[in-house]
Amino acid sequence: MTSTSTTSLDGRVAIVTGAGRGLGRAEALALADRGARVVVNDLGPRTSGAEDPAAEVVAEIRSRGGDALVHHGDVADLAVAGGLLEAAVTTYGGLDALVNNAGIVRDRMIFSMSEQEFDAVIRVHLRGHFCTLRHATAYWRDRAKATGGPVDARVINTASEAFLFGSPGQPNYAAAKGGIAALTLSVAGAMAKHGVRANVICPRARTQMTEGVFDPAVDPDDDPLDADHVATLVAYLASPASARLSGQVFVAYGGFVGLMDAPQLRAEFHAPGGRWDVDALAGALDAHLDETDPRRSFAAVSLMRVGAPS
Repeated sequence: MTSTSTTSLDGRVAIVTGAGRGLGRAEALALADRGARVVVNDLGPRTSGAEDPAAEVVAEIRSRGGDALVHHGDVADLAVAGGLLEAAVTTYGGLDALVNNAGIVRDRMIFSMSEQEFDAVIRVHLRGHFCTLRHATAYWRDRAKATGGPVDARVINTASEAFLFGSPGQPNYAAAKGGIAALTLSVAGAMAKHGVRANVICPRARTQMTEGVFDPAVDPDDDPLDADHVATLVAYLASPASARLSGQVFVAYGGFVGLMDAPQLRAEFHAPGGRWDVDALAGALDAHLDETDPRRSFAAVSLMRVGAPS
């Protein structure tokens, strides 16, 4: 059995992107509370004198006895993402955990979506994950080669149930989140020998980005969609205790954590003689659909019925 002491993050260095508000803020605070030194990334103030959410999070971490550093910049810019890693290494001497959280939404039905709305969401979410991963994985690979042993590092990427459901009003967001899950699987496979564990979270959390998605909290002091619930899972995945987990997809909210299984083969159709013709294939599929619910699809709609215990 894993010792609970291994959930400590003392001495470890973490980056959290999009950490000025919402889920990223909760994650940065949770990591710092468990002993991590945290680089808090977010876009900087747009105008002189405007509020600086990342700096406020750093100040809050320090007020609680932790250590944190502000980093401003767009992580979907490869050079900026490189500077983010450099800030962690220069200030704290290394990097042990990367939490990719930064994101935006531009919700619209597919037939109404503009090219700019699609590209913007793909850029921030999927490209943003790639840019930070490109630098972090190269750093960890080089460090593993230099030391001759694994680095014991963690990647926590943020997808969404939107990709599991195929959210109708979010084709750009669902596509980006599905891409993030696939990207994470690739990273988990490529970096396993170097000691890097990479996992995906699909959070349900009440944040600025999800305003209008969820009904108002019945009790703000006991809200199952409070981002702190998800941050607990992130703190665990960033810790040494999670060493046996990689290439996994989690759904989390409230008191619920779900570990997703891989897609399963539902049915097989084999052509007589080894080659289908269109009519024969149509007949085989029709026979199958006559015995099943044709509304069933690849979407994991069963998750909608999953709830946290009250």
